[in-house]
Amino acid sequence: MSIFEAVLLGLVQGLGEFLPISSSGHLALAGVFMGTSDVPMLFDIMLHVATLLAVLIVFRKRIGSLFAVLGRTLLRKAGPEDTAEQKLIVALLAGTAVTAVIGFAIKDVADAFSPFMISCSLVVTGFLLFFSGKYQPKKTVPGAGLVQGLIVGAAQGIGVLPGISRSGITIAASLISGLERKAAGEYSFLLSVFAITGAFILELKDADTLVSAVSPASLIAGMATAFLVGFLSLKFLLGLINRGKLGWFAFYLVPAGVSLAIYFATV
Repeated sequence: MSIFEAVLLGLVQGLGEFLPISSSGHLALAGVFMGTSDVPMLFDIMLHVATLLAVLIVFRKRIGSLFAVLGRTLLRKAGPEDTAEQKLIVALLAGTAVTAVIGFAIKDVADAFSPFMISCSLVVTGFLLFFSGKYQPKKTVPGAGLVQGLIVGAAQGIGVLPGISRSGITIAASLISGLERKAAGEYSFLLSVFAITGAFILELKDADTLVSAVSPASLIAGMATAFLVGFLSLKFLLGLINRGKLGWFAFYLVPAGVSLAIYFATV
């Protein structure tokens, strides 16, 4: 893989990980057109790790607060002011557990997704974003709890399917479960920390094949691009979530998905 190809894939990852357009789907389709489909999955995971760093930086204060509350809870020194953060910790743990169960259950299905199926999934994501933006729950809550954790965790598990945007489906599920817009975006990306870290650990077995397929320079270039673009994309998306504009992405996903589905159905 050349440095140019790595940078291009890093750009796709940086945009697709946070903008609700499915980074895994776009990376897979880009691999088809660029002829890089034989690159080990660990390369894609490394790009995800680069965007994970962007999440850690943007939410560093909230993550630090969660660890502090967790420490006080374990030491039995937590107070009433820690209740909201304790509920969020429970939601993150529950969501991660559900994600793992569903993710493992459908992993083989996800690995077998053809370019045509990925294209159709982009259309599904587009409609999901459009209609979730129109949904208005009767009552909203300011922070995630166990119920939101289970619902959004299940959505993230389904997001393993290429073409189904992880950020899109988890934010949509958060909104439908009653979370306020700001809390929905925050919870979606905090939950991604566990998912990306787990995927990275599982794919470490392919480290030797990655070294033989991708040069260190290309890997660094791809990860640096994914981080920089991801950081900017995350900041941009958080603003869109607060303004209720996620449905905008449907006007890209649906036409693109339909066009690609027609293309792959005829080649």
